[in-house]
Amino acid sequence: MALSLLAWSGLASAAGLDELPKDIQQRLYNKDMLDPQQPIGPSAYRDWKAPRKAPWTIGYASSYAGNTWRAMAMDRLQNVIIPKWKKLGLLKDVLVTQSNLKDSVQIQQIRQLVDQGVDAIIVCCSNPTALNQSVKYAYDKGVPVFSFTGYLTSPYAVNSSNNYQLGGFQVGSALANQIGGKGNVLVVEGIPGTSGSDSQDRGMKAGLASHPDVKITGDVAGMWTDQIGQAEVQKWLATHPGKLDGIVVQSAAELGVLRALQQSGRPMVPVTIGGETGALCYWRKHPEYLKEAYQLWPPGDDIELTWNIMMRTLQGQGPKIQSVLVDSVKFTFDDVKKRMGEDCDENSDKWENVGIENWGGTDYLDQFFLRPADPEKYKP
Repeated sequence: MALSLLAWSGLASAAGLDELPKDIQQRLYNKDMLDPQQPIGPSAYRDWKAPRKAPWTIGYASSYAGNTWRAMAMDRLQNVIIPKWKKLGLLKDVLVTQSNLKDSVQIQQIRQLVDQGVDAIIVCCSNPTALNQSVKYAYDKGVPVFSFTGYLTSPYAVNSSNNYQLGGFQVGSALANQIGGKGNVLVVEGIPGTSGSDSQDRGMKAGLASHPDVKITGDVAGMWTDQIGQAEVQKWLATHPGKLDGIVVQSAAELGVLRALQQSGRPMVPVTIGGETGALCYWRKHPEYLKEAYQLWPPGDDIELTWNIMMRTLQGQGPKIQSVLVDSVKFTFDDVKKRMGEDCDENSDKWENVGIENWGGTDYLDQFFLRPADPEKYKP
């Protein structure tokens, strides 16, 4: 029995991660810089094909709609993705639900979408384990579930995202370098308990800890929302008058954190910036403010990435692995300068996407499928 289990384990390894190019394995799946819960086994959909022919009906079981990131993801879905795939003749409809961060509601909505006859379901930014039974329910009914911007631990889910622990480490290290490798730092988390937030938080703190003279003096939750991030940082600043040298924050909250700092009357210490246009505009108007920034989750590109993975899977291309990970995109001041002029709006709540070909484009995704093909050329 032990021998057969060992043999099966070896096959499982060879049939998943080991099939990816070595450079991708080393860069994005290095276990020293990977969330230990991130599923990287062979996909359950390697030899799967949709029970029904296209055009397909897709369910989007969103967990939250209350921030700018979600709005921009929905904008790409409604105004770009849906019209494009309907025109290709591969999409019938998209059914959208919102659970407002309530796991029990999202579980019920996933089951309802399955019972309504959807062919696949997309979920976003959810608790990594709470949905697992409903994912199995969907799988048993022939409906695959695709999680973007965070992972589900169910073996029946397909996940796609940045490697958030690595990305968080890059952000934390960048801030530590920005402040000269020493000083007091406030950490602003996202939504604790979600995989994307917890992975980033772990990475950011590891990046800060790689500089022994950097001290974390506070930790608040910005809930990926500017208004909440602003309020939480304002409260923290009001009760902690000591020296502060920098703030590391998960998007989408950096614009609110910048506002809190501006309104406090305290020095404008470095605040990490992700993809919010208003925050990037602040940097554009203050060239010496930062040396670099990292985009870990461009909203439109993130939802299009999982959509393309979903369509390939429905077409029977066979994903090799449970989680498709992509690289962070680094912004320098020159990059920001190219993207926006001096007349940009520091109050803009929009986001800077990096372009789908720079976020798991066609050639990149081909490497994650057993039978890769251009999904837009598929003929039912």
